[in-house]
Amino acid sequence: MFSSGRFGRRPQSAGRFVAATLLVLLLIGLAGGNDLARADTDFATWLADFRAEARAAGLSDATIDRALAGMSPNRRVLELDRHQPEFTRTFWEYLDNAISPERIAEGRRQLAANADLLAAIRARYGVQPRFLVALWGLETGYGSFLGDFPVPQALATLAYGSRRADMFRSQLIDALSLIEAGDISPGRMRGSWAGAMGQVQFMPSTYRRFAVDFDDDGRRDLWSSVPDALASGAHYLSEIGWRGDETWGREVRLPEDFPWVLADLSLELPLAEWQRHGVRRTDGRELPQADLTASLILPMGHQGPAFLVYDNFRAIMTWNNSSYYALAVGHLADRLAGGGPLQGPRPAIGRSLRFQEVTELQTLLAALGYDPGEADGLTGPRTRRALRSFQTEIGVPADGFPTLDILGRLRTAQNGYSAR
Repeated sequence: MFSSGRFGRRPQSAGRFVAATLLVLLLIGLAGGNDLARADTDFATWLADFRAEARAAGLSDATIDRALAGMSPNRRVLELDRHQPEFTRTFWEYLDNAISPERIAEGRRQLAANADLLAAIRARYGVQPRFLVALWGLETGYGSFLGDFPVPQALATLAYGSRRADMFRSQLIDALSLIEAGDISPGRMRGSWAGAMGQVQFMPSTYRRFAVDFDDDGRRDLWSSVPDALASGAHYLSEIGWRGDETWGREVRLPEDFPWVLADLSLELPLAEWQRHGVRRTDGRELPQADLTASLILPMGHQGPAFLVYDNFRAIMTWNNSSYYALAVGHLADRLAGGGPLQGPRPAIGRSLRFQEVTELQTLLAALGYDPGEADGLTGPRTRRALRSFQTEIGVPADGFPTLDILGRLRTAQNGYSAR
């Protein structure tokens, strides 16, 4: 039936809504297709313009030619940019893939085998060994797979055809600077589809600023030298706020009447305040009596596991801006130290929303008077805040978590019906 509330005051016919939605999705599809079409026709023009920029940045023609000669865009790189696992998998799917019994066992072996090296790195940079090894394990399987994409080509493709073109253009300048400085040859500069390199997968700008020659052989070699790779990772963490006397966070249990709006990474409260809200350790014990602030995150909404996270979690997110990734690093580090598996539930909430569906969700929120920011297909803080406002209005837990059910409620509300 029609609602006399907020959504009923701005009715829109089902036909108009379907047409508008289809138009949005069509434009998204055309944008993706245009990237690939342009990669066939305009890349040479783009590359010539970039060569001029590289020369203006002080790079020699010899380096530019060595790195860019005969280059064409890599379609696979563009495909992977649009289907990153943090955006297409649920939290449990991501975690089960990232942390296997074999990865835990190998990590414990690496902790023991490199104990002296890790102790020396901790003495210099203050980073606990288990976190370094966890990062190493998640990035490259402890150095077993470093990526097989030519980094200059991957970065040029993304600088030309991705939504973050300016960032990748700058990274390509940094990659050529590494070649010019003699850190690595173009032929050896292979890494991930996004241009991350070496055993700890540094982007070129991070490599230039934070890589160290810890084995004192005269080269900063993050491909072949485990000491250089792990020490460089520790150096980077120490510079972005790592606290060597703290952990990353912990899984927690929440009461049934918990105010879900507090689950926001931008909100930090003292542990004592979380305690007053009924937050407890997973075994029911009280939280530590420590002078720490923490944020609460719900990677699968109010039906899934819950985590209080500290400053070191934010440092991991500076390394890789994904809450799934940071949770995986923290949990793997705990498992390497003898901790057990997570205790939270695995809710049957269906698959994660696709890129187009998140874009539609953002478009619908904006049409209903909320402010999700740009309809970019990414569920960032602004989108979550807008979604919480909508959830509060329709009387469901305001966890800011996008699901197929909440997308359906938005569609219903846009059509002028009650979304309750």
